Amino acid sequence: MSLRLSTVILPYLRWHEGGRSAWQRAEQLGFHTAFTYDHLSWRTFRDGPWFGAVPTLTAAAAVTDRLRLGTLVTSPNFRHPVTLAKELISLDDISAGRVTLGIGAGGTGFDATALGQDPWTPRERADRLAEFVPLLDRLLTEDSVTSEGTFYSAHEARNIPGCAQRPRLPFAVAATGPRGLKLAARHGQAWVTTGDPKLYETGTPEQSVQAIRGQAGKLADACAAIGRDAGELDKILLTGFTPDRGRPLESLDAFVDFAGRHAELGITDIVIHWPIPDSDFAADEKVFERIAMEAPAQLR
Repeated sequence: MSLRLSTVILPYLRWHEGGRSAWQRAEQLGFHTAFTYDHLSWRTFRDGPWFGAVPTLTAAAAVTDRLRLGTLVTSPNFRHPVTLAKELISLDDISAGRVTLGIGAGGTGFDATALGQDPWTPRERADRLAEFVPLLDRLLTEDSVTSEGTFYSAHEARNIPGCAQRPRLPFAVAATGPRGLKLAARHGQAWVTTGDPKLYETGTPEQSVQAIRGQAGKLADACAAIGRDAGELDKILLTGFTPDRGRPLESLDAFVDFAGRHAELGITDIVIHWPIPDSDFAADEKVFERIAMEAPAQLR
């Protein structure tokens, strides 16, 4: 299978001042999927414009026809499965079945405290995700769901007519730890990695490749444990968080080399950030567009 190329468009642009045109341009450039981050605010963008993921994706669905749309990633930090399911079913209907839900445990950023709670520990985040994902799975596939959980409950929650995609829209589960990988194996149609965050500052690209190889091996083990073929899952690399940083976007050749090394690990989808001037995601727009248009053919 050819390596697919997707992008992340951060929701910091007003819709009528560049937001709409970015999503439309992503479709014109031939990206497989355009994702956005599902945060209330994020890192250095906290004190500037930042819009909601689901309304942004709904607007994007209305001005595109072929482009798949999704989140990278949604987390329990401020979401509840019952309300999220209703929004996702609506979005999947509006987009005519073009939605992928990227989902993960979340982190300790601004989302973790925006609702007034203390940040959860890694174990608490894993506990919540382990309950969140199966309940969301049911909510998106069953007309009526009642469930009593430790963290999340539903009482006769109705979700008719369900997703446009059957049996539901696909989950892309972001995970590197054993519990998250088990969720990906059982409920995911895709797995998402950003590499090993411990290598970002001082690691090398070679060490990063080895770390991702190890993660993919653990995913395969988690699949084997439940009798599933790991080849059934797409494997998505969200770039920008490995020791390579922005270097793969410096030229077409640099990107093809980077993507090829990761395709050898079984990665099926590479996701690159839409250029944002004066940020960690700054890149030459002409080079970026050339990569979008020419790299996929070189990676078949």
